[in-house]
Amino acid sequence: MCSPSVPLGLLPPGSEGLALPLLGALVAPFVGLWFVARAQRNAAWVDVGWSGALGLLAITYALLGDAPVFRRVALGLVVGLWSARLVAHLVRDRIRSGIEEGRYQALRAWLGPRADVAFLLIFVAQAGLALLLSLPFALVAWNPGAALHPLEVLGALGAVGAWVGEAIADRQLAGFKARADSAGRVCRDGLWGWSRHPNYFFEWLVWCGFACMATPAPNGGWAWASPLLMLGLVLFVTGIPPTERRAVASRGEAYRRYQREVSAFVPWPPRAAQET
Repeated sequence: MCSPSVPLGLLPPGSEGLALPLLGALVAPFVGLWFVARAQRNAAWVDVGWSGALGLLAITYALLGDAPVFRRVALGLVVGLWSARLVAHLVRDRIRSGIEEGRYQALRAWLGPRADVAFLLIFVAQAGLALLLSLPFALVAWNPGAALHPLEVLGALGAVGAWVGEAIADRQLAGFKARADSAGRVCRDGLWGWSRHPNYFFEWLVWCGFACMATPAPNGGWAWASPLLMLGLVLFVTGIPPTERRAVASRGEAYRRYQREVSAFVPWPPRAAQET
């Protein structure tokens, strides 16, 4: 019977003493990033840290786990490449611009003098969230199965395909923003004409791929808690709702028409243009 530490995604079997070191190893860099974010007044550093932490966790599990080498190498490569691309994109899109993302600006204004302390709590909480979401990686890294399962292949290919789709969506939006006539307009280029948030959709599919890779492991069904949590956050908390509120505030009727005509999440042929 597997140790209960594996389903929690925190520890290798029989190594319960690693819980606090793992959490501490995550909290310390996030606190450091908070100091950087405070100095630059750019809380988007938390997104960079979260993305990088997940890649580092996957590589750590791959090094510490006792699964066959081919499985641990695949885990490190698939998650590591996803993490590296996302970190690079976030640095390019949200850090180098020097302009704090709208949702963090709004939160900073709402919190007022309490903003710095609140952001510190958010940064630290992201360390715990990264550890919780790393559940599929731990299940893969300690999966003792000697043979490669078809679901592992499907999950790895699906995750890679999904992060390629996310990269395409990010590039299409960046290209639109770079155009001189983009101010005040809504991007409908490529995937953005079929989904209002194709980046979120493909990011969620990446997590479904990770969960699929972990499913053949003992207690592998627990891996699906991660994409379910991601889906809830994207649809109801930190993803689509605040993004759409800012878009309506800045683009008005153009964005409301976009909402009527284009799917919010799953890419789908747009509805015919509607008269207002």
